[in-house]
Amino acid sequence: MTSYIGLDLGEKTLGIARSDSGILAQAIMTYRFYENHYDDASKFINNYINQEQIDVVVLGYPKHMNNDIGIRAKISESFKEMIEKETKATVILWDERLSTFHAQNQMIEAGVKRDKRKKKKDEMAAQIILQSYLDYKGAI
Repeated sequence: MTSYIGLDLGEKTLGIARSDSGILAQAIMTYRFYENHYDDASKFINNYINQEQIDVVVLGYPKHMNNDIGIRAKISESFKEMIEKETKATVILWDERLSTFHAQNQMIEAGVKRDKRKKKKDEMAAQIILQSYLDYKGAI
């Protein structure tokens, strides 16, 4: 069976979600690193991918609302290359526009307190990114 992880890459955080069923994504954790130290985040996630034998990585691709590719998207492209160099996983860049916004709204609706929302927003965004990909894949 194919195993998946979803990633939401920020300047200081890496939200991680996982699916072993290929149907339902589950938020796992948020890895924190020094600002713009993407090598540290890459080492962490590459070890996770290799240890857990992850087949597919769905990496959030933060395009601008007008579909332009900005600096954040270019960072995701570089991060994709870092993963591909050190693992056998297939890495898919997936449009993540508004994923963090939706994650925040879901937690507000669920009554999650502000301090916990701040800690969980990245892994929830990763869950939304991965679930969006799984839903799309299941629809084709």
